[in-house]
Amino acid sequence: MANDPKAFQLGAEIHAYIVAHGTPPDAIQQELIAETRNLGGISLMQIAPEQGAFMTLLARAIGARRAIEIGTFTGYSSLCIARGLPVDGLLIACDVSTDWTATARRYWEKAGVADRIDLRIGPATETLASLPAEPAFDLAFIDADKSNYLAYYELILPRLRTGGVILVDNVLWMGQVVNPEASDANVLAIRAFNDAVARDPRVDCSMLAISDGLTLLRKR
Repeated sequence: MANDPKAFQLGAEIHAYIVAHGTPPDAIQQELIAETRNLGGISLMQIAPEQGAFMTLLARAIGARRAIEIGTFTGYSSLCIARGLPVDGLLIACDVSTDWTATARRYWEKAGVADRIDLRIGPATETLASLPAEPAFDLAFIDADKSNYLAYYELILPRLRTGGVILVDNVLWMGQVVNPEASDANVLAIRAFNDAVARDPRVDCSMLAISDGLTLLRKR
């Protein structure tokens, strides 16, 4: 029913238990998971189902009406966020691929949330910079190229309302953040991001061991 566990500390059996004892993926989400899995190894870019359920719940819990996502891929995370918004809510989804997001568009339509999602194709730094620099968003999700995590964060923060939340994916990078022998560009970028937000006085920060690591940042 769900992808193999992305969280490095979970076995398949406990992962299946976690998914089954939360809100599980419905038929549309299961179909999207299966189609994305057929892409091969790159399917690991799709968020895990328990993370999707958490993101829907969080969007509802904070009463989010306007959200923004950096990195859409085949649309699972955006579908989950959009389902957590009210019917007149809006999610701006940012990605550079028309191919992957074509799949996303099909599933947004199937799920009945396409009217809540505004897809912007192009570099997300440019999309963000083009938006008014005022606090218009309640929720943001960052899950794109790791080298730009800090840039995305700095562009989003002034556009987030006080009390708004930023979610950031892959902050544990399959445990490599604590591997002293790991020094590739992605690991270095994630470590730099993690260090910066942990000491940023503008936000409250909590890193959770959900999937491949998910950081929650609440704007003070």
